[in-house]
Amino acid sequence: MRGSAVESVRPAGRRRARGAVGALAAATLTLPLLGAAPSEALPVSARLQQAFAAASAEYGVPQSVLLGVSYLQSRWDTHGGAPSVTGGYGPMHLTDARTALAAADHHGRGTEDPRGDEARPALRPEALPARSGALPARLTTLLEAARLTGMSAERLREDPAANVAGGAALLAEAQRELGAPASGDPADWYAAVARFSGADDSATATAYANDVFAVIRGGETRTTDAGQRVALAARPGLAPDRSMVRRAGLRTASAAGTECPETVSCTWIPAPYEQFGDDDYGNHDLANRPASQPIRYIVVHDTEGAWEGVLDMVQDPTYVSWNYSLRSTDGHIAQHVKAKDVAWHAGNWYVNAGSIGLEHEGFLAEPDAWYTEAMYRSSARLVRYLAEKYDIPLDRHHILGHDTVPGTTAATVPGMHTDPGPYWDWRHYFELLGSPLEATAGKDAALVTIRPDYAAHRPVFTGCERAGEPCAVHGSSAVRLYSDHDEKSPLIRDIGLGSAPTTGVNDLSSRVSTGQQFAVADRWGDWTAIWYLGQKAWFRNPRKQPTAVPAAGRTVTPRKGLSSVPVYGRAYPEASAYPAGVPAQALSPLPYALPKGQKYAVGGEMPGAYYHAVTFDASRHRVVTGKDRYYQIQFGHRIAFVRAADVTVSPAGKAPRGGA
Repeated sequence: MRGSAVESVRPAGRRRARGAVGALAAATLTLPLLGAAPSEALPVSARLQQAFAAASAEYGVPQSVLLGVSYLQSRWDTHGGAPSVTGGYGPMHLTDARTALAAADHHGRGTEDPRGDEARPALRPEALPARSGALPARLTTLLEAARLTGMSAERLREDPAANVAGGAALLAEAQRELGAPASGDPADWYAAVARFSGADDSATATAYANDVFAVIRGGETRTTDAGQRVALAARPGLAPDRSMVRRAGLRTASAAGTECPETVSCTWIPAPYEQFGDDDYGNHDLANRPASQPIRYIVVHDTEGAWEGVLDMVQDPTYVSWNYSLRSTDGHIAQHVKAKDVAWHAGNWYVNAGSIGLEHEGFLAEPDAWYTEAMYRSSARLVRYLAEKYDIPLDRHHILGHDTVPGTTAATVPGMHTDPGPYWDWRHYFELLGSPLEATAGKDAALVTIRPDYAAHRPVFTGCERAGEPCAVHGSSAVRLYSDHDEKSPLIRDIGLGSAPTTGVNDLSSRVSTGQQFAVADRWGDWTAIWYLGQKAWFRNPRKQPTAVPAAGRTVTPRKGLSSVPVYGRAYPEASAYPAGVPAQALSPLPYALPKGQKYAVGGEMPGAYYHAVTFDASRHRVVTGKDRYYQIQFGHRIAFVRAADVTVSPAGKAPRGGA
């Protein structure tokens, strides 16, 4: 069991139950490295910092370089010895992918049609065969560290101090292979850091090294998931020597054709626009965005598969597509579909026609399969770039998870996808976006923004490995909703799903997500009620450790004289707006209603629009825009739309007075 006071060895690939990770860290760090002061003499919370000092002394790598590399990989967290999404372990993210990588298929799961347009036959992609053969070097660094240090792979995976030493050994070896001295000046280690990334091209390795040295220049201080206090002093004047990178033997990768900021590494791996079969084609549609229709959304996905297999899928014309893939080990980006064109990724044609889809290498139902800081930062840079270019607001109304995209009709609601799931750190992501989720109103505001402390907020989920069994206890962005101000009361029910609510990791019926905004319905002690799916839904919101903060904004409610109004999963035009040759699309309400007296946060206003694209010949595609207007609202876990003619919009104002 994790948390044991003795070092244990487990079979490769077996996950241990998460326990008191602080106890594990304390126990394993009592095995001092050569040249280190006895760690028993140190406060428990200082032992990881000492591990960096000891590894620096042992292998001749400047401590700031070790700390900077480790921060970019793991933010110094140990994750209790569990692997990342790419099989990386410990604070240095040493990779041992054979022990950890799963092979799954994100878009081939469930019943969702990724294109989300019933004007064409539903697309049900089949998973491609898993790749076999040798793993790339970036996924086997732990084995190389074992060779260099003489430590076992098990110890490098499970002992944070050993893991830091393994990372130091890899950096020292890279410096030696570059023909450079073991200098005490961090500026001399730029090329070795680039090599440490595991990237095989100079652009990706250089972008990685730039990020590490940006961390060193800015400094960081943080308490880790194991309670370790780690500090990296800022060195704002540090100017690294980039000249040695040309000795690293890395290939030159072209960014030609990509739409990426210069601060990331990006390559063009196109998704095919090909005709095949009986008048069928794939795997995306040509368009002329934003001239023909605006780009309103960026949709965050996880791949449910490893990098190489994901690239195989997006290059298959019979599969589906998305605009960008992001690699976890180093944040490298591959672009597949131009922003002007429409990828098939979100399961809702209205959202697809107005969005850009980003697939992140990862797994929803593996809470310990963590994402690297390198990928979070690369993704945030890409999103900032796209948001500025296409005037997309940096908020959760427009930066969507696939799990917040609504079903198109009542029939499609149960089959919609649930990624990136409760373990994506939205709060940290928005900090990296430069748009932190902060209070924007006074304490009596009628709106709240969901914002738990990710690390400390650990709701129980089930079904990660087996149905009904608890998942590993882990930090989460999700907040659970109840029918009363009591955790023993029933969970809120989503009538659209047609089943009783559960704590299942893929069950979205009774939870909200960090960054989402809702109107306050009531308060009772440490509990707050919000309007959610036409119901009053309660969540714990203690004053000393709040899970939501006050927000300013606008809300909608049914206009005077209406007892309720329909809710839609897309904002399609009225029938009279469709020209000859373009069949009118049904305005199909979802199985919900927005009742009189309830309010919901407004995310934007837009005209009804439909992109008619059912043929391979793009010259026959049409954008139909109507006169009817819609408001986007945060209705449940997913967004929804209401007709502007049905509702009244007003500033949120103050919340109703609550109970005790």
